[in-house]
Amino acid sequence: MSDVKMDDIISLAKRRGFVYPGSEIYGGMAGMYDYGPYGVELLNNLKKAWWKEQVYDRDDFFGLDSAIFKDPRVWDASGHTSGFSDPLAECKGCNTRIRVDKELAKIGVKADEKMSEAELNKLFDENRDKIPCPKCGKKEFGPVRAFNLLVKTNMGDLSGDADLKHPVYLPGEACQGIYLNFKNVVDTTPAKVPFGIAQIGKAFRNEISPRNFLFRTREMEQADTQYFIKPHENKEAYERIKQARLDWYVQMGIKPENLRLTQHDNLVFYAADAWDIEYNFPSYGFDELEGIHDRTDYDLTQHSKFSGTDLSYMDPTTNEKYIPWILETSVGMGRMFLAFLSDAYHEEELNGEKRVVLKLKPELAPVKVAVSPLLKNKPELVDKAREVYTMLKKEFGAVMWDDNGNIGKRYRRQDEIGTPYCVVIDFDTLEGDTKDTVTVRNRDTTEQSRVSIADLAKQLQY
Repeated sequence: MSDVKMDDIISLAKRRGFVYPGSEIYGGMAGMYDYGPYGVELLNNLKKAWWKEQVYDRDDFFGLDSAIFKDPRVWDASGHTSGFSDPLAECKGCNTRIRVDKELAKIGVKADEKMSEAELNKLFDENRDKIPCPKCGKKEFGPVRAFNLLVKTNMGDLSGDADLKHPVYLPGEACQGIYLNFKNVVDTTPAKVPFGIAQIGKAFRNEISPRNFLFRTREMEQADTQYFIKPHENKEAYERIKQARLDWYVQMGIKPENLRLTQHDNLVFYAADAWDIEYNFPSYGFDELEGIHDRTDYDLTQHSKFSGTDLSYMDPTTNEKYIPWILETSVGMGRMFLAFLSDAYHEEELNGEKRVVLKLKPELAPVKVAVSPLLKNKPELVDKAREVYTMLKKEFGAVMWDDNGNIGKRYRRQDEIGTPYCVVIDFDTLEGDTKDTVTVRNRDTTEQSRVSIADLAKQLQY
């Protein structure tokens, strides 16, 4: 990973249609990105793989898709209106705002957003002379203060009052909808504790300084699971979940040496224990990929209190009534996308030239197969290639027609997209002993073989 820089990943992402800067024609917006034609395919394939692992392959999990807008009291109950903040300091020279914990980390001082303002101010004061403003270079900042990350909206307000008494927020995290629907799921499905609910939903954060490409953005999708268990039966299940989530990334193609589990030194207000699965991002180093949290009974207790609805669970076997404890996994899909893109990125020498290739697992690849006529100006090759293309598209869906440039350039283009196989229809396909066979080129090995058209779909299965 040391030879690959994040700039290489970002360049490929733009050049090959994976990720574009948001609102680019207007100059872009900080912390906003659009997924291009190949990016949205990779993103959707990651979602499908995650959903299969968390829902389809299990008997004790149920899916959910909750609304983005929620009653404002939800965020009071969750603690977000009072405790969902990052530490901010403002430059006195140019009014640029910095995130203090991250700037301290850059100079080797351990700090995080879960520390109190007093603790952070003490650390910041001790190190002010080492932290220049990223814009003007001065070292003159105001005091550290908490900056709430919730994004307010004027939904339902017709007064035009900018300072609403009860503003409706965009979700700071997607998982709250799971807690709000806990009782609904219990009442309408066969769910019995222990069981889980999975969701992929939108979240929005008014980040002070969005940075590092897809790593920290203002709009994101979060893939969350909440596993509801009997009180005090959390330890074994928690360890099992941590290991299962770590194993999944390896099974899906991430190199084990680029992953590690790290326990939090400071806990957020809702957690009894918290661990991160960290990934070794190019240029950034190890940082959080997925969080795994022991939330005890905090969430259901809070929502019971604020809503007036009893969210306790009645055990149908023992008739015992209790508020379930919750074990959570939460991963930003943008970070997952970036980790898989980074891990798949390889630069190799092939025939004296540099080749860039994405060695994604076939089930994650945006394009499964590319089909080409050897020459696009030969109707007989084009017609046969179209037949093969149509057949494979019915089988795999994500199949690309590629007749642009010579065959070598097509291979390089498909390598950068991550296409596992290229199928070429040539003159040997039309006549002789090799009639009705095609050339199949393997992305990872670059080896080529002849395969009969009749067996082609079976041979390309993954």
